[in-house]
Amino acid sequence: MPARIVQRNQAPFENVEVDPITLDIIENALRNARFEMDAVLFRTAMSPGIREQHDEFPMIANADGKMVVGQFGSFIHGFMSAYNGDVEEGDIFLTSDPYSCQGAISHANDWLVLLPIYFEGRLASYGAMFGHMTDVGGKVPGSLPTDARQIHEEGIVIPPVKIYRRGELQEDLLELILHNCRLPHWNRSDLNAIVAACRTAERRVLEIIGRFGPDTYNSALEELLERNRRAMQELIRKTIPEQPQTFEDYICDDGMGMGPYKIRCSMWREGDRVIFDFDGTDPQSVGSINFLLNEEMFKMFCGVFMIMVFDPQILFNDGFYELMDVRIPEGSLLKPRKPAALSCRTHALGRIFDVIGGLIGMGNPEMLCAAGFSDSPHFMYSGYDDNGEWFQLYQISFGGVPGKPSGDGPDGHSLWPSFTNVPNEFLESYFPLRIEVYETIPDSGGAGNHRGGNALRQGYRFLADGEISIHDDRWLTYPWGVNGGLPGARSTKLLQRSDGTSEVLPSKCDRVVVRKGDLLYFNTWGGGGWGDPLKRDPESVRRDVERGLVSREGAKRYGVALDSNNQVKAEATQKLRKKMARRQDGGGLFNRGGEIAELVARCREETGLTPPAPPSFGGGPATG
Repeated sequence: MPARIVQRNQAPFENVEVDPITLDIIENALRNARFEMDAVLFRTAMSPGIREQHDEFPMIANADGKMVVGQFGSFIHGFMSAYNGDVEEGDIFLTSDPYSCQGAISHANDWLVLLPIYFEGRLASYGAMFGHMTDVGGKVPGSLPTDARQIHEEGIVIPPVKIYRRGELQEDLLELILHNCRLPHWNRSDLNAIVAACRTAERRVLEIIGRFGPDTYNSALEELLERNRRAMQELIRKTIPEQPQTFEDYICDDGMGMGPYKIRCSMWREGDRVIFDFDGTDPQSVGSINFLLNEEMFKMFCGVFMIMVFDPQILFNDGFYELMDVRIPEGSLLKPRKPAALSCRTHALGRIFDVIGGLIGMGNPEMLCAAGFSDSPHFMYSGYDDNGEWFQLYQISFGGVPGKPSGDGPDGHSLWPSFTNVPNEFLESYFPLRIEVYETIPDSGGAGNHRGGNALRQGYRFLADGEISIHDDRWLTYPWGVNGGLPGARSTKLLQRSDGTSEVLPSKCDRVVVRKGDLLYFNTWGGGGWGDPLKRDPESVRRDVERGLVSREGAKRYGVALDSNNQVKAEATQKLRKKMARRQDGGGLFNRGGEIAELVARCREETGLTPPAPPSFGGGPATG
């Protein structure tokens, strides 16, 4: 039974004409309010994941729950359809249960806060935000166990509840929740910061309504949504073919010895609507790499991708959702049945962007981006310092962004547009470790007319005994290149012990014991290249060598010969390129670096790691 909206004033909003200037003022006021929500959060949260890396997503929506400004798409519909209770003025809702909100948030670490905004007794808008909590309990510090078989092993799971009821904090409920977390003071601070950000949205919305009136405000939001729908309708007509096209990519493994796992999607247009069908995606995993993909979230992913590629001036919001139909098979990796584990869904979440890029680009090769979104690498380190105090670090690392039609991919850059790194000075001040290396890895970006972004190498020297967890992917499959571009490099993790021994670590592992003095090299993956490397301006290659982004040996992948002073040897370059061009086979639209069987053999030879076994699918829920 869906939520029941309680209003003292039942009068409906009237549709009024909004002149262009007023519409622009309201649009920009909402944009500013959305970024003010961020500012409030960053200044008041405690965990580095939110405070420094900005692992959070704000939104302001209309009274129907459609996002007008924000970053991750509307999750209100899923939330409200699952909440069986009243929505009243002064209420603030909290949940971290993906299964109770149709995947509006996708693992228990994300705490979602929803604040209904009332004006003179009528529901006028919503402010909402979710943020990643460093810890929510469970079987490992960080609450992202690679070997979990059920969501119940991943920490406290909060169903949709009123954390504030008619303006009053439900303190006993909050204490119960915090009692299950390893860092309750961080969780309390981060939750209060998220609530403060949503209250900021409420204040700004009420100010706008107070200035222009509720009818003008509501009508302006409807026009902003409709404007987006019209723009997306044109993009869909012009860029999406009626003939179905299919693309697939793989998650390398599940951290439990099985993989790779296929994500397969077909896309076609029917009139003004585009259909995305994930039929053929592998069944859900026994492990925790399942991703409960909310259909509306996927629509936002696609919309943002299309807007950024074709027309970045469009304000993305939820107005176009009716133009997309998303079909995800029940019991698949992207729609697992409860109580399947979900904590490590980041690998599938990141891979979805590569799949979208491949799908949309197949019919528009000149607009095709290479692979390199791929994942969002996680690193966790916990234990007791020399003073006997518990410490716990959760950090997101970055990889290479893919080469694209407009130019090179950024080096060592975030998957998410608003994320930043945790400053090394912050890490060394608050945790017992020293960052000995922080650099991009030369030649790790795929060679191309537009080079893929280089991977990131971070060297952690541990200054206290403890345990680490690593969550990453693209260690078996390559971030593919396109239009003749070469794939980016795969990820590796190397632990050098203080006794002189070393070991290659899997990309997904928990409870790895480290000792004081050990050094971890955390190497991520590079972005794929775009276009024929032999067409890249030799001067650009020379500058890359000068900047340490490409090695002298790596310059040969572009057919560029350099002298001892790293200056281009024009005649030698011309001869080298002619020779290399004769050996090229055209490369095709996608260069994956080989078939899966080849990648397995190469991985064993290069890393010594045992490649994953094919998944053994039962088709039913993960039961443990």
